[in-house]
Amino acid sequence: MMIDVFAHVLPSKFLAKMQAIEPAILDHFPYMKNPLLTDLTQHLASLPAGHQQIISAVNLNPEDFVDPEQAAQLCQADNTEIATMVQANRASFPAGVAMLPMNNIPAALQLIETQIVGSHDLVGVQLFTQALGKPITDPAYAPIFEKLAAIGAPIWLHPVFDTAKTDNNITFSWEYELTQAMNGIVAAKYFRQYPGLKIIVHHAGAMVPFFSQRIKYIQSAENYADFKKFYVDTAILGNPQALDLAVDFFGSEHVLFGTDSPFGIPPVGPTAVIEQAVQRMSITETQKQQIFSGNWQRLMASQAD
Repeated sequence: MMIDVFAHVLPSKFLAKMQAIEPAILDHFPYMKNPLLTDLTQHLASLPAGHQQIISAVNLNPEDFVDPEQAAQLCQADNTEIATMVQANRASFPAGVAMLPMNNIPAALQLIETQIVGSHDLVGVQLFTQALGKPITDPAYAPIFEKLAAIGAPIWLHPVFDTAKTDNNITFSWEYELTQAMNGIVAAKYFRQYPGLKIIVHHAGAMVPFFSQRIKYIQSAENYADFKKFYVDTAILGNPQALDLAVDFFGSEHVLFGTDSPFGIPPVGPTAVIEQAVQRMSITETQKQQIFSGNWQRLMASQAD
């Protein structure tokens, strides 16, 4: 069994609620018009045999459109919908990932308590490199990191554009934003402040593996060690040599199979290409199986402990 830890959905009821607020909302995000995000039948049919997905919502974040109270209600509804998808399709979706209203931190903490603690359906939360124009390491958001570390639930770290920049592009900008967010998390000493913090970074840790020696010689030894505490996925659309770099830096036990499906390679996503890239990596068969499923299973076992 191969477990894809970073696959996306856009639950249909949640989408309908967002469209009621702003009917042309998908025109702001054309890539979200992919039917595999919302049509559950098509999504399940696109899933290769022997594969499971940990599903998380795309970045249609309520706090960007509504007030704090309504954002909390929308996040709660989306989380319930994802949990229901998991319950009805456990063989394909072993677990889901929750969203939080970043303009309502007290409500976000309450959603963690009521929808994640003790749940086998929602096992962590997805955060983005920025929220409401502020970096995810803004002190206002620190209680979320503290709470998730305390309960042992992972954070899925996904990039978004920095809207202050005028030259954003999908090829490079998201990797830069991920790298900066990782650097901010390390600089804020979150791994030392919040023991047990687990963060799964999209896109194989972005620029960090390639520039690891710059980190080693420019930053402190403590920071270098903290960078190695991130978990990363394999969602870079192939490139076994680059994935080898990720394993070399983070360690094979911190790399998890993830594809970003259904995005990247039409019509059904890059699962086959990324699976082939992992198979071609210069690592042992045991390490490959760790990446495909073992590391995820161990991560969940540690959460249960």
